[in-house]
Order: sequence, then structure tokens, then C-alpha cells
Amino acid sequence: MSGLLALLDDVAAIAKVAAASVDDVVGQAAKAGSKVAGVVIDDAAVTPKYVTGFEPKRELPIIWKITRGSLFNKMVVLLPALLLLNAFAPWVITPLLMLGGAYLCFEGAEKVYHWLWPHGDKHVEKDMSVGDPVHLEETRVKGAIKTDFILSAEIMTIILSNIEANSFWFEAATLAFAGIAVTVLVYGTVALIVKMDDIGVWWAANGVTGAGRAMGRGLVHGMPVLLKVLTVIGTAAMLWVGGSIIIHGLKALGMPGIYDAIHHLAVAVAGGSGFGEWAVTALVDGVFGIVLGMLLIPVVTRVIGPMVQKITGAESAGH
Repeated sequence: MSGLLALLDDVAAIAKVAAASVDDVVGQAAKAGSKVAGVVIDDAAVTPKYVTGFEPKRELPIIWKITRGSLFNKMVVLLPALLLLNAFAPWVITPLLMLGGAYLCFEGAEKVYHWLWPHGDKHVEKDMSVGDPVHLEETRVKGAIKTDFILSAEIMTIILSNIEANSFWFEAATLAFAGIAVTVLVYGTVALIVKMDDIGVWWAANGVTGAGRAMGRGLVHGMPVLLKVLTVIGTAAMLWVGGSIIIHGLKALGMPGIYDAIHHLAVAVAGGSGFGEWAVTALVDGVFGIVLGMLLIPVVTRVIGPMVQKITGAESAGH
């Protein structure tokens, strides 16, 4: 009997350790995941465009295909690659973060450039020229998964760089949990956004009360506004996060000048207010991001893009 009680005590102890480990994984994942808010917002704001022009019944299947592609990107390709890099070449992580930050600055600045100086988009025009709906769907899904790979790489790298762990398996579990959670959050939100106008139409037609029907009509008319607001917020977040990554990366590489200057400016302007210092820092990081992004536009579209196109035969970078 005493042996059985001892065994039960051991099982209980192991269960407590396992539960604590799960709690640690979830806590670390939540903490690290909070650092990617800017990229997540942009991902959620960008994805709905890939279902534009399709029948409502195809919207959710398309989002599901993109979700599966996103999970493949994160779990099968990026997770093992980043863990190996972190284990054997951790010095690569900061440059990778900075490369991703530069991409975010470029993407954000390019959107601002389109807003300020509207012009035709040859890639969109080529996409819309596809007559076969099945082919168009395949093209859109492939394009969305390629875009997701870049955003997912940045998300997973940021998460990994913020995990406080000494164990390879703990890092792996935390990174996997955070990656899955972010994917569910992003594409669950996208699915809700995409179907919200259909919900509004149904509500407007079948609402029991006048207020309910009016709310349904409000959803229908409000969704375009919401998508525009999300686009603006996502763009601002990209520039802020991208600029911040570059500035922190320079500091980590032994060049703290810009970081220190922004910190001193934030302290001087905010006068000790924690939120004020954060707001000033975020604003200056965003300004830095848009300036860098604008400088990168001609480099990417005229030099790097054509070079990649020549090597791979793929479409050049830029939109």
C-alpha cells in the first residue's frame, strides 16, 4: 500500500511539473506573441484582398487554404530552421530581424506612396485578367501563401528572440504554440471580417426588430470603412515595428546612437510619463521607418526586384 501511495505521489509531482511547464509555455508564448502585434495587424488587414471578387461560398474555403499554407510555413519550414539557427548560429537572428524590419518599412512606405501618388498596379491588372475562376483562386492562394511566408518569418523570428528559455525543447514548444495561436488569431479574424457583410445582409433581411435590421444594414455599410481603417492601422504598425526592429538591431550590433537619441528625446518630451515616452518613441520609430522605406522603394523595385526576376524568372519585387 505504501508503495502505491509513493507511486501516486510521484505521479502527482510529475503532473505538477508538467502543468507548470505548460503554464510556462503558454505564458512565454503570450509574452513573446505580444511583440508581433504590428505584423499581425497588417497580416489581418492585407489578407481579405485575396478573396475579393469571388462568390461568397468560396471565401471561407480560400481562407482555409491560406491558413493551411500559413501553418505549413510556420511549423514545417520556419520553426525547425529558426531553432537550428538559434542553436548553432544565434548571431544570425539579429540580422534576420533587421532584414525583416527593412521589408516591413518597404511595404509600409510603398502603401503610403500609393496613397500619395496613386498609379496603376501591373500585378493587380495581370491578376484580374485571369478569366478562369479556378485558376484565379489558385493564383490568389499561392500569392497569399508567399506573402504569408515573409510575414510569418518575421513573426516567428520576433517571437523566438523574445522567448526566455534555456531548453531547446521549451523554445520549440513555445515557438510552436505561439505560431499556431497567431495563425488562428489572424485567419479567424480574417474569416470574421470577410463574412461580416454577409452576416449584415442576413441580419438586415431577417432581423426580428427594426433595430436589429438597422444594425445589419450598418454592418454592410460599415465594413468598407473598417477595412480602410485596418489598412491604415496596419500600415502605421508596419512602419513603427519595422523602424523599431532596425533601431534595436543597430544597438545590438554595437551602434546605439539612434536608439540613445530617441530615448533621450522621449524622456525630454514626455517628462517621465511611461506612456508618453512609449508614444514618442513609437512615433519617431515610425518616422524612421517611413524614411527608410521610401529610400528602399527605388532600390527594391529597380535593382533587387529585376535581379531576382532575372535569376528566378519570377515577378519582380514591388507592387
